Amino acid sequence: MRVHRSGTTLAGAALAALALLLPLAGSAGAAPDAGARQVPARGTANMGMGVLAHDGRGDASGGASVQAVQTEGVDVSSHQGNVAWSTLWNSGVRWAYVKATEGTYYKNTSFTQQYTGSYDVGMIRGAYHFATPDTTGGAAQADYFVDNGGGWSKDGRTLPGVLDIEWNPYGATCYGKSQAGMVSWIRDFLNRYKARTGRDAVIYTATTWWTQCTGNHSGFGATNPLWIARYASTVGELPAGWAYHTMWQYTSTGPTVGDHNHFNGDLSRVRALANG
Repeated sequence: MRVHRSGTTLAGAALAALALLLPLAGSAGAAPDAGARQVPARGTANMGMGVLAHDGRGDASGGASVQAVQTEGVDVSSHQGNVAWSTLWNSGVRWAYVKATEGTYYKNTSFTQQYTGSYDVGMIRGAYHFATPDTTGGAAQADYFVDNGGGWSKDGRTLPGVLDIEWNPYGATCYGKSQAGMVSWIRDFLNRYKARTGRDAVIYTATTWWTQCTGNHSGFGATNPLWIARYASTVGELPAGWAYHTMWQYTSTGPTVGDHNHFNGDLSRVRALANG
């Protein structure tokens, strides 16, 4: 018996083609995967934005030397806009760091109000740079930082600049660098900053990031003050090379601006760091 298959074959081919097109049509207007990582816009990074996601919040194991007297401070960026500095001063905050730059492509749009406002209310203040080692070299970013608010003057009220080196909010955790490459990038930044200002920059980081991305390099502890990030009741283990921390970012949910910090000592120690 002869079987006619041409109609069946054409119908099957049409269904197969439709099945291939349906996923494409659906994807055009589909909502993004709720579990997908949302990458922020360049320039929007702020100090400690990766701490909760990677280190969480809670008790830290171990601990480092902490002075009996701690001096309260804050750090701010464009996210805070015009900051209520008088409110912070009245609550006991005595020092502040303001984001000045990121990479070689971004300047904090609220820098003037934040940097001069904290100074005018009586605080000792400084500026920080959010590092992006995957975009330009360390020396170039140090120059950009110094040229756009990250300098230092011996007026007793200006703290040395900070290199904020932490988790990459825009991509690979270690910015695509090997541990040796990261150490080299950091060294280039620090050397140029000192050449430009005469001061050793402070390093802001977290122990887990430092261990993963620099191999827990111990070579900066003798020269560069440490600002450790850890949202817990103690600072926990410090990166290699540092016997103690100078500053500790202990929360991102403090009053008025969120990011609050302890300086490891009384106000005279804050002034000493400012004076070099």
